[in-house]
Amino acid sequence: MAEVSPRMTQPRFLTLSDVAEVLNISASQTYALVRSGELAAIKIGGRGQWRVEREQLESYISRMYDQTKQFVAEHPFIDSAAD
Repeated sequence: MAEVSPRMTQPRFLTLSDVAEVLNISASQTYALVRSGELAAIKIGGRGQWRVEREQLESYISRMYDQTKQFVAEHPFIDSAAD
């Protein structure tokens, strides 16, 4: 029996609503990420509906982790109560 890849059980492309749900943000925030170029997406169909490839979303999330690590390293948290 052939093994089903987890990749095959999930859709390749997500709607902006799907992306908003994954990131726990609003649809308008997701649209802003796409329009600014921060999150790669494509327009498809006659009505030009936006779709985000799952791999692009995962790449975006990884970049945000990297940016956050850099921010934390450059702006250490100083607990004034510990003094």
